[in-house]
Amino acid sequence: MKGSAKGTLVLLCVVLLSGSCKRQEPDLIPEEFKLHAMQIEVPEGFPAIEPAEENPLTEEGVALGRLLFYDVRLSGNNRISCASCHDPALAFSDGVALSAIGASGEQLHRHAPALINLAWAKNGLFWDGGASNLESQAFAPLSSPDEMYQNLTELEHELKQVPDYVNRFKQVFQAEIKSVYVVKALAQFERTLVSAKSRYDRYQRKAPGVSFSPEESLGLSLVNLKCRSCHSGELFTDNNYHNNGLDQDFSNTQFEGLYQGRYRISYQLSDLGKYKTPTLRNVLRTAPYMHDGRLSTIEEVLDHYEHGVKTYMTTDPLLNQWDGKPGIPLSSAEKKAIIAFLGTLTEPEFGINQKMNNPFNHFKK
Repeated sequence: MKGSAKGTLVLLCVVLLSGSCKRQEPDLIPEEFKLHAMQIEVPEGFPAIEPAEENPLTEEGVALGRLLFYDVRLSGNNRISCASCHDPALAFSDGVALSAIGASGEQLHRHAPALINLAWAKNGLFWDGGASNLESQAFAPLSSPDEMYQNLTELEHELKQVPDYVNRFKQVFQAEIKSVYVVKALAQFERTLVSAKSRYDRYQRKAPGVSFSPEESLGLSLVNLKCRSCHSGELFTDNNYHNNGLDQDFSNTQFEGLYQGRYRISYQLSDLGKYKTPTLRNVLRTAPYMHDGRLSTIEEVLDHYEHGVKTYMTTDPLLNQWDGKPGIPLSSAEKKAIIAFLGTLTEPEFGINQKMNNPFNHFKK
């Protein structure tokens, strides 16, 4: 009995001491290096987000990416930032058909796409899907002679001269500044560019006082009937690739096949002339339209689909009428109604709110 009591007493002491040690264990991570995990709130009706496991979102990583997005140091001439071609005031588009503000001054061959709801872009980036994710996508404009034309080693050196950046990279990635972490931070910020607070969204949620005019309601019905095959779901895009009847000749192989659409990436003849479906969200803020910006207004876009569709072996059959004639029948009144509805997809605060706009007024250099 005495031995048993003694053993019990020893065991009790060990347990108490263990508990005491746990309570007094110091926090080994300094406060300035702690990270706060961040999750994107999935809007009602949106699909789930596939997490980027190799680049998980943190508040600090997103903040770093936002700084980098607006920083002209990312360009070789220190005059061009990501925002130069992705203006937040234009829903992260640039308002011109083909930009020529890059380092070389040469006109680009493709229109700068708007950056909207990229957290759901899991079927490739760029108009032809040439990048598999946001991280790899960022390297292309950084190094392109006609865009930012930055030497990545020089970029690392420049950023290391900014103490605030040195501290932020150390906090977010527990490492010194490297280009691989630059693109990871940019990707984190870009994944937070969520647009889901338009009048359409409030209408769908039956928010008090929100209604559609008869013309807007007709436009919604017409979009559901005539446009949803490609501009599907609450994202208003299927994130897929289609030949929408813009061209019939894809023999131009210049510039690594930039004029051949998705074929440039897949080398499948069935992909000739196919480009990624853009979202209709904020579409009235992102003119001009198409992969080369050839259509200046939304009216021109609707005219194209009504009577401008060109047939080719890869033209999407959904653009044919029941008798095989190309085009989507639309009256003038129907076009007007569609445009009225598209206006309800505009989110005025998207891009210019305090979580997305240029932070450099508050940046300590």
